[in-house]
Amino acid sequence: MEVKNNVILNHQEISHKIRRIAYQIYETNVDEKKVVLAGIEGNGYILAKKLKEVLQKISDIEIVLCKVIIDKKNPLAPIKTSLSSEEYQNESLVLVDDVLNSGTTLIYGVKHFLEVPLKKFKTAVLVNRNHKKYPIKADFKGISLSTSLHEHVHINLEGKTFEAFLE
Repeated sequence: MEVKNNVILNHQEISHKIRRIAYQIYETNVDEKKVVLAGIEGNGYILAKKLKEVLQKISDIEIVLCKVIIDKKNPLAPIKTSLSSEEYQNESLVLVDDVLNSGTTLIYGVKHFLEVPLKKFKTAVLVNRNHKKYPIKADFKGISLSTSLHEHVHINLEGKTFEAFLE
């Protein structure tokens, strides 16, 4: 039996979700002068860049991007960021990833940023799957999705057409 990819979010839906998440981030940080969007390398960072584009159109808040490099096969390995800890210390920070699956990547990302005092700390994902093995939640999410453990969510945020599908 051949398994077909099921589109769960098309380009227009993803664009709407990104815009809605950006507005939620803005509403949460309306009194801030600066917000750091820390995107997990890969789709998390691409999503952070897209959120920055929208936030710059809808607010006067300075949006700073930070790339977060986590070895997903060995999350206990040291995490690297494109900004020094002094650059995001005492700032409002949003940790961004494309999919919250088991929660492993996000929880180790959170652990890394908790070593520095922050003014506010939130998480944002495009797709929140309900199979977490860690007590982590997405403060801002595009869609929550109940799937089987054998299904996998793929997100394409590159090129002219975005798409999220289940396989």
